[in-house]
Amino acid sequence: HVQLVESGGGSVQAGGSLRLSCAASGDTVRLYCMGWFRQAPGKEREGVATIDTDGSTRYADSVKGRFTISRDNTKNLLYLQMSSVKAEDAALYYCANIDGWGQGTQVTVS
Repeated sequence: HVQLVESGGGSVQAGGSLRLSCAASGDTVRLYCMGWFRQAPGKEREGVATIDTDGSTRYADSVKGRFTISRDNTKNLLYLQMSSVKAEDAALYYCANIDGWGQGTQVTVS
């Protein structure tokens, strides 16, 4: 069973930047399609961005041009660079792949 541990969440001012990280067990990041998801209070969990094994990326329309998903295969890390953060980006952010989910890291926007 894959282990995914997110970090990097916190409080950020609107318009600011934040980088989330996800540490994965084994060779997960290199071998699987990885994604970032988020869930705000009272809302359903939604997909934010994915990165496939060939490096291709996809983004939700709401974050396109502001967020960047990337990975470091040598360190087995997944990243989400958040820029021009908006109030509506506040949520619990999860990384995930087909094998499982992390516990999430909270992002608040002031």
